[in-house]
Amino acid sequence: MKEITYAQAINEALREEMARDPSIFLMGEDIGVYGGIFKVTQGLLEEFGEDRVRDTPISEAAIVGAGVGAALTGMRPVVELMFMDFATIAMDQIVNQAAKLRYMSGGQASVPLVIRTAAGAGRASAAQHSQSLEAWFVHVPGIKVVMPSTPYDAKGLLKTCLRGSDPVLFIEHKFLYREKGPVPDEDYQIPLGVADVKRPGRHATVVATSLMVKKSLEAAEQLAAEGIEVEVVDPRTLKPLDIDTIAASVRKTGRLLVVHEACKTGGVAGEIIASVLEECFDYLDAPPARVCGEDVPIPFAPELEQRAVPDVPRIKAGVYRLLGLNVA
Repeated sequence: MKEITYAQAINEALREEMARDPSIFLMGEDIGVYGGIFKVTQGLLEEFGEDRVRDTPISEAAIVGAGVGAALTGMRPVVELMFMDFATIAMDQIVNQAAKLRYMSGGQASVPLVIRTAAGAGRASAAQHSQSLEAWFVHVPGIKVVMPSTPYDAKGLLKTCLRGSDPVLFIEHKFLYREKGPVPDEDYQIPLGVADVKRPGRHATVVATSLMVKKSLEAAEQLAAEGIEVEVVDPRTLKPLDIDTIAASVRKTGRLLVVHEACKTGGVAGEIIASVLEECFDYLDAPPARVCGEDVPIPFAPELEQRAVPDVPRIKAGVYRLLGLNVA
């Protein structure tokens, strides 16, 4: 077991799978010579050459469209969208092509395409480079949505995606790239649709995604000093969603708080809460609650940006409200 960063874990997964399977190749803006805007693909061009690590023009529609075509002809492309916001330019290729071709061909065609992209706020990158749009894609049948929160999860989940036969949107948070964590030396995979209990607890369940897992664990640590034991559950994949693990936790604690950075309205928190209500309504001791991003474009000003997304104090406040505690 070694300690590496989230970015290094993704780089390792790509390197190991490219060495294992010659049909895997990478495409994206500045991923070759420059090594990617966040240096995730650094060194891969030198190791695998220009045929398998391809710098592309600035056209997300062309990048994803070429990836769909390559996947249909037997290759396993990994395309990088520099920021998740730019997926808007490739929505037809993702939503109407990649996600539907297996179904529309009666299973004769498959699209083993992995779309890597960076989401989230915190870098003062303003409204067009800071969004969390995962709910858009969770709504689309035919595409899987993955949001790892640790180096271990990032590597294991990406390996699973690279060996699969369906299109995947693999969402990485910009503020997780430098986070370190333990990663096994040996080969491993993490199956999609299996949540992970990051911290056990008994008073409330907090379901959090991506960077909010880290913030929720920080909040849980502070709450533990006050005698409040929070269980933190990381779905890891939003589609497929492991509602069984989430429901089992809620049956134990009787309370549910869902935390994500994306805007509250139409976010995946609503879907998770609805699913829990269907599964274990009678076990709830309080109405489920949400701590989510504000329904505003992400501001450029850092102090306003910080107010637009959840933080540790707001997560703690959400738990207090869930428990009926009046804490100033």
